[in-house]
Amino acid sequence: MARIVIAAFGSRGDIVPFTDVGCRLRNAGHDVVLTATPDLIDEIAGCGLRAVPVDFELEHELDEENPLKAAKEMLLPMGMRKLGENLRTALHDVPADVLLLSPFAELVGHPLAEARDIPSIGVRLQPLSTTAAFPPSLLGAWSAGAVLNRGAGWFATAMFDRMYSKIVAGFRDQLGLPAVPQRTLRRRRTDAEWPILHGFSPSVLPRPADWRTGLDVVGYWWPQRPVDWTPPSELVSFLESGSAPVFFGLGSLMLGRSEASRVSELVAAALHKVGMRGVIQSGGADLAVVGDSMVTVGTVPHDWLFGRVAAVAHSCGAGTMAAGLRAGLPAVAVPSPGGDQPFWARRLRELGVSSATVPRPKLTAARLADAVDVALTEPAHRKAAEELAARIAEENGAARVVAAVEHLVRA
Repeated sequence: MARIVIAAFGSRGDIVPFTDVGCRLRNAGHDVVLTATPDLIDEIAGCGLRAVPVDFELEHELDEENPLKAAKEMLLPMGMRKLGENLRTALHDVPADVLLLSPFAELVGHPLAEARDIPSIGVRLQPLSTTAAFPPSLLGAWSAGAVLNRGAGWFATAMFDRMYSKIVAGFRDQLGLPAVPQRTLRRRRTDAEWPILHGFSPSVLPRPADWRTGLDVVGYWWPQRPVDWTPPSELVSFLESGSAPVFFGLGSLMLGRSEASRVSELVAAALHKVGMRGVIQSGGADLAVVGDSMVTVGTVPHDWLFGRVAAVAHSCGAGTMAAGLRAGLPAVAVPSPGGDQPFWARRLRELGVSSATVPRPKLTAARLADAVDVALTEPAHRKAAEELAARIAEENGAARVVAAVEHLVRA
């Protein structure tokens, strides 16, 4: 038995996929701890995993019209220092033989693993490493050929190291480690072929041929349901009262109050125009759509809900997109600027699953209605989705993580 710590932080979608990894490791006989934001602790415990809370308090009150300021604040050097210190404090008394590090945990996780003299593995839901195949996923949906794609990757890496080098140096000093430049630390990890496992399907995005050894695409990690979860009776009644509805959700994305109201109103208008019932997930935007043919829900496991809907319109967060693909559903992509959403939206179009990409700032009732209508009536989108779902069903991403962990433990 090994003691495994999965150091994760971020939105709900950045954390809950690791319940799959955690449960598989637990079932293989290992002791598992998963870090998470405080609001997810009870849900993770309901899956049978030990959860350790890691909080992040804002320096300023949340701006209701510009809530994304909170995310920007966390990504600044001061925010990442604070997050790293909180993670280190949360794990101070937690024994570990192996650390699994999500991207937000890497800055403090690398020095922590070195100080404890234990191995670590990177676990990512998006491709971030340099390749000729595409630019880093957080830079958007564009692709400009091998040379420029590689250049974008090198530039992003250099900027990242420059931005956070003092933060890493501070963590190393606190842990009693010698001063080493960030660029040298990265080169050491590359030379050592530090393993990074990517939790998305190779059928959705194949492993780039020019990635170094140790960078692997292993398949999706599926959020587990708490053992005592039951669907809301109101939702069950709605689903049973008519034809399969269309799902609309923006995941954990936070929106200002006026933008959330705008999106809610146009979603209602679009579904009415196309004559479809709808299930709208309130999510981080706190969407609220009312009507006889629509219902707004909170957190509902996608593996349960998506088996009962006809199509999905979503922001292309990695987790929601994966759940839609798993269910074999045609999609409408509604990405927001920044982050990996435009990258995955483009991939859905390339795979033939999505009927349209309508960026959220440009979303209108007419454009959404047209895209939903095509998704529902054009057989090619459903066929592509169902064929992809069949391939995804043959993969076992969490088992690949267990195998990698046990290989490290035996080494």
